[in-house]
Amino acid sequence: MIGTIIGWLVLGLVAGFIARAVVPGKDDIGILRTILLGVAGSFVGGLLASIFTGWDGFQPTGWIGSIIGAIVLLVVYNKVTGRKKVRR
Repeated sequence: MIGTIIGWLVLGLVAGFIARAVVPGKDDIGILRTILLGVAGSFVGGLLASIFTGWDGFQPTGWIGSIIGAIVLLVVYNKVTGRKKVRR
């Protein structure tokens, strides 16, 4: 049980950190939001995988799916909140 929770936290931290590094611009979110971004990204990655591959249901994915899902969530978050506008 504790090992599972620690695993989710580590997965969330790494996936969220990679997503923040890939999406251009500065993100002013702390470590807790980075972890939540990565964990939520895992579920979004599972949802996207089920749509495109026909997997059953809404489930978490591995590292690659988590990172892709976190990137998608971060881009959507930035668009909805109006953060990271491109200067011209």
